[in-house]
Formats: sequence, structure tokens, C-alpha cells
Amino acid sequence: MPGGSNYYQMIPFEYLEHTADVKFRAYGKTPEEMLSNAAAALFKSMVDPATITVKETWKVELEAFDLEDLAYQWLSEIVFLFETESAVFATFSIKIEQDRTEPWKLQAEIGGERIDLKRHAFENEVKAITRHKFGIKKNDVWCIQVILDV
Repeated sequence: MPGGSNYYQMIPFEYLEHTADVKFRAYGKTPEEMLSNAAAALFKSMVDPATITVKETWKVELEAFDLEDLAYQWLSEIVFLFETESAVFATFSIKIEQDRTEPWKLQAEIGGERIDLKRHAFENEVKAITRHKFGIKKNDVWCIQVILDV
């Protein structure tokens, strides 16, 4: 992963070359910001976020024993909501709690609307979040790497 704090302050996420699927890294000063940027990257890989109006909100609550599993569950839940609710999302407000003796807890509110094929042109359809090369690192900022099965 690239180094230097100035690099990470410039971009919330970046797409990386990958043969068949979509690969990206998302960054944040906090785990919440990193996961919000990862969700934004996930959706931008599918549909232009400028075409999405926030008309509804969905609440998400998750638990995991580590941040990496929580992140995987978070992104998988967004794909699940996309499929089951026929909705696209543009805003991701996240709160994470972590106590040494308790699991990590995520509470989020996702803003978006139901799919309107007249306005939402899809570049890719994400089938799943993969565990292949999935990971989180913290240097100057938090960084998550994700490969999407499209």
C-alpha cells in the first residue's frame, strides 16, 4: 500500500487493476470513515452516485469479534440490501463501538432510494464481497482493501 500521510488525505478511495473483478482500497482517519468510504466505493463501482437521491433510510446493526469481520459483514449487508430492497445508496453514517471484552458493534444509517432504471444506469452488478486479499491496515490512516465479485 502506498505510504505517506499526504497521499491518504487526498483521496477517500481508489480503484486498482484486477483481472475479472473490481478491486479497491478505501481510506479514513477513523474506522467509521474508512467503512463509509468503502461503502461509497462499492456503490460507485455499480452506479453513478450523482443519480441517487436520498428518499429513504435503512438501519443496519452488526456485531463481530474483530474489525475485519465487521467490515466484511458491513459490505456484505449493503449488497444484500441492494438485492432485497431493490435500492441504491448514497450516504453511509456509521458508529462503531468496541470494548476489549465485548464484540465490535456497528450501527449505521444508509440513505438512498429504490432503483429507477430511467435514472440509474448500472456499470457492474456486485454479486458478493470476496475474502480474497480482503484486509485492513492502519498506518497514518485506516485502509481497507476489497475485491468485489461482479
